[in-house]
Amino acid sequence: MVEGQEGVTWLEWMEIASTCERYGFDGLFRSDHYQSLRANVSSGSLDAWTVIAALATQTKQIRLGTLVSPVTFRHPAVLAKSVAAVDHISGGRVEVGLGAGWYEREHSTFGIAFPSNSKRLDILSEQVEIICRLLDRHETQVTFHGTYYHLEECEALPVPLQDPRPPLILGGQAGPRASRLAARWANEYNVLFWGSTACREARHRLDDACNEVGRDPSTLTMSLMTGAVIGTTTHEVELQVRSLMDYAGESGSVAAYTEYLRGRGWIVGQTNEVLEQLALLANAGVTRVMLQMAPYNYVENIELLGSEIVTEAATTY
Repeated sequence: MVEGQEGVTWLEWMEIASTCERYGFDGLFRSDHYQSLRANVSSGSLDAWTVIAALATQTKQIRLGTLVSPVTFRHPAVLAKSVAAVDHISGGRVEVGLGAGWYEREHSTFGIAFPSNSKRLDILSEQVEIICRLLDRHETQVTFHGTYYHLEECEALPVPLQDPRPPLILGGQAGPRASRLAARWANEYNVLFWGSTACREARHRLDDACNEVGRDPSTLTMSLMTGAVIGTTTHEVELQVRSLMDYAGESGSVAAYTEYLRGRGWIVGQTNEVLEQLALLANAGVTRVMLQMAPYNYVENIELLGSEIVTEAATTY
């Protein structure tokens, strides 16, 4: 998972994607932001869905998607058309992550309305239904009358290649409202920066929500997006942590910052330690892990993960 708003260029995107394919990764996901999340930093941000569409022409195997597209950026019918187009361009490899949005500063900067949290969740509920129905190959026309959106006999053609539709990823803390929405519409629920204990508790809440609506809980998978600092030796791990500290503008000891990262759910350590952490997550019900790559060494980290982790994890879990 790449934070695309931190100055990632098109040439870097192509190199990242080709490296992911070469080392056997399942997918490449990116954030959907218009400016840096770091204070007092100016960095470029290529539009998420434009980049994904372009990467679909440069790749053949990896799945592509957002983590996540905020409901404030696009009308749901417009986003659905983008997803369907990328599904055709990629040969059926696109996934759409959708969320309520949270970064108020970029909204004010770009003149985008930023409603209250409660209202954004209401908007999310309507967008999820509209997008899922518009992308469903078996629903020929969509009529929808909600508080925020109205569609009349909308026939979204061409239909996507994936049957019944491209997968939808929702995420957050798996609270009651979010779990119910995911149980009704999502293919996958994504939690952020959590350890195995919190993931196991989220899995139970998602199971309960599925049971309430009569859905088989095994059909709603759970994933984790978290940061990763990995090395083949203790020294390599320390160097990676120091580089991350420099990038983030943090001072202090490497050991203290390492424990801080682990406390926030990051996967940190040598190969054997990483595999142990992945085993705990798998036992907690996590079926896919999106590892957030630090912007200063994308390709090097992807190569290390690919050569040391991906094959072993795939055969073990």
